[in-house]
Amino acid sequence: MNRNVLFALLAAALFGASTPFAKLLVGNTPPVLLAGLLYLGSGLGLTLIRLVRDRGWQPSGLSRAEWPWLLGAIFFGGVAGPVALMFGLLTTSGSSASLLLNLEAVLTAAIAWVVFKENADKRIVLGMASIVAGGLVLSWPGHSARSSDWVGPVLIGVACLCWAIDNNLTRKVSASDALFVAGSKGVVAGLSNSLLALVLGATLPGVATTLATMGVGLLGYGFSLVLFVLALRGLGTARTGAYFSTAPFIGAFIALAVFGESTGLQFWMAALLMGIGVGLHLTEKHEHEHEHGPLEYEHTHTHGKVRHSHAHFPDIHHRHGH
Repeated sequence: MNRNVLFALLAAALFGASTPFAKLLVGNTPPVLLAGLLYLGSGLGLTLIRLVRDRGWQPSGLSRAEWPWLLGAIFFGGVAGPVALMFGLLTTSGSSASLLLNLEAVLTAAIAWVVFKENADKRIVLGMASIVAGGLVLSWPGHSARSSDWVGPVLIGVACLCWAIDNNLTRKVSASDALFVAGSKGVVAGLSNSLLALVLGATLPGVATTLATMGVGLLGYGFSLVLFVLALRGLGTARTGAYFSTAPFIGAFIALAVFGESTGLQFWMAALLMGIGVGLHLTEKHEHEHEHGPLEYEHTHTHGKVRHSHAHFPDIHHRHGH
C-alpha cells in the first residue's frame, strides 16, 4: 500500500473514533468548552512531542506568505468547525453524525477542484454524488420528526464545510513541519474556544472528564491531523479527503457496537449510498500520458523532455492542468 494512503487511512481511523466519544462527552460539557478542550489536548500534546523531538523550541520554518494560510486553517478547522459539530451533536446521534461527516470529503474535493484547480475524475464525481445522496437521506426528517430535527444535521454540514476549507488551506503549508502545523492549530483553537466558553459562563468539568476529553483530542484531532498533513504532501487535497472519508464508517461502527445506539431503515439506506461513494473513491486511479521537463541528475548527464504514462497524484511537487 502507498505510504501516503496509509497515512490518510490512519488519520481517518483516529478521527472517526473520536466522534462517538465526543458525543458521549457532550452531555456533560458545554459544546464550546468541549471543542476547546479537545483541541487544547491536541495542541499541548503535539507541542510537547515536538519539544522533545527537537530538544527545545525550534523555528517553524514557515515563510511570511504561508502564515495567512495557516491562520485561516486554524480559524475554520480549529474554531468554527468543532463548535458547529459539538452543537450539532446535541440533537444528532453519534452514528448518524459520523455518517454525515462524509460530506467533508465532498466539500473538500469541490473546493480543491473549483478554487485550487485539482483535476476531477468521473469516478470521484460519481462517488461524491452518492455520498451527498446518502447525506440527504440521513438528514431528511421522518413523518414523526420534530420541525427542528434538521438543525443538528445542518450544523454538522456547516462543520464539514469549515473542515473542507481548512483542508484546502492546510494543503498550502503541508510541506512544513506537520507537528508544528497541527500543534499550533490545537493550541490557538483550544485556547480561543475554552476562553470563549468560560466568558460565556461555562465551568470546567472534573479532572477526570477534562483529562479524558483532552486525551480524545490528542488522538482524534492531534495525531490524526499530523497524519493528514503527511498524506496531503503525496496525494493532494481531493484524494486525501477521499481516503479520509472512511472515517465516518469507523465512527458509526463504534457508536453502534460499543455504545449500542439504535438505527432504522433511513440510516442503513444512507450507509449504503455513502459506502458506494467511498468505494468509488478508493478504487479511483489517476493515470494519463503527460510530459516531464528536462531532467538533470547529480552525475554528468541530462535527459531531455520525457513523455510517458504512469499513475500519479497531485502532490506538493506535481500539480498540473488537464
